[in-house]
Amino acid sequence: MKVLSRQDLLDILQGATILGTGGGGELAEGIAMIDDALAKGRAFKLVTLDEAPDEALVCTPYMLGAISALPEEEEEKYQRLPRISEPSVLVAYRRFEEYLGRKFYGTISCELGGSNTATSFYAAAMAGAYIIDADPAGRAVPEITHSTYYIHGLPAAPIVMANEFGEAMICENVIDDARAEHIVRALSQASRNDIAAIDHALEVREVRDALIPGAISMAWRMGTAWREALEKGNDVADVIANKGGGLVVFRGIVGESDWKTEEGFTIGNIAIDGTGAFQDSMYRIWLKNENMVGWLNDQVHATIPDMICLMDTGSGQPVTNPNYQQGQHVAVVVLPAPKPFVTPKGLDAFGPAYVGINQPYRPVVPSAV
Repeated sequence: MKVLSRQDLLDILQGATILGTGGGGELAEGIAMIDDALAKGRAFKLVTLDEAPDEALVCTPYMLGAISALPEEEEEKYQRLPRISEPSVLVAYRRFEEYLGRKFYGTISCELGGSNTATSFYAAAMAGAYIIDADPAGRAVPEITHSTYYIHGLPAAPIVMANEFGEAMICENVIDDARAEHIVRALSQASRNDIAAIDHALEVREVRDALIPGAISMAWRMGTAWREALEKGNDVADVIANKGGGLVVFRGIVGESDWKTEEGFTIGNIAIDGTGAFQDSMYRIWLKNENMVGWLNDQVHATIPDMICLMDTGSGQPVTNPNYQQGQHVAVVVLPAPKPFVTPKGLDAFGPAYVGINQPYRPVVPSAV
């Protein structure tokens, strides 16, 4: 067991933001959560899967919804509703323990991302529980079904949800994660596109072989490499590609791009005009919360489950969606897909067909996780 320092946490969240491929929530929100817990004297205790007892009860807390703001006319319908002062994920966590009549030993991050990784950490720290060094995605993903829980057929329900208006919901008897995605997404859309959910309340013995072990440590290594590269003035995109076993596949300037909020997701296109060695070429990324597909000169170049990461070459920061800006200098880094997603079941859930690409999965680099 290791008690994480603030610098440890910052490195983990930075790495998670990079591996979030544009999604997984904003890093600033994640930092605010860890600082709130630290200011209240809470500790962030990381344990490996091997350290967690078989009978220990764990859960997966997260925030689900679009990552872009609602249009002004949509905001109006929420103005009359009350707001709670307590973070909704803590409301859901407490309600879940009351419902089960049992305390959670620890939490598992649903994905890697600046905010959602921190959400899981925050829930654990505030409850005096442990953070498990594993997750069911090894990257950020748009839907509940995009996980090793789904691949292994583990039940999501019961699911406890809460929103910023103080409304709490318990959902039982959900047949599988696909149905859970429909239900939680619909409740998120009714909750200003942002809802706290906690699912997969299972004992460690049930999830041990279904998770990606060391996922948090992987993010930690990536974030540390990013920080050290920035401190030394090295090319951050090259360092990230080397650390993750990937490639820098394009460099350029963001051109005319777009995004919209649709059915509880942020949907958009990022057009990048090539510079330097990529002059006279174009790269386009289509996103659904996360970066899903990359086209080089109108030919499919990279698809999920590969990780398509966009880095601002001026600041060195990962670009989260939809925060890309025309004129921004960027590098596209493609990292290998987490291994569970390159299995037949993984590709069926989160492969090219999911984004309407009618071709077999063709990895840009071999899977390493």
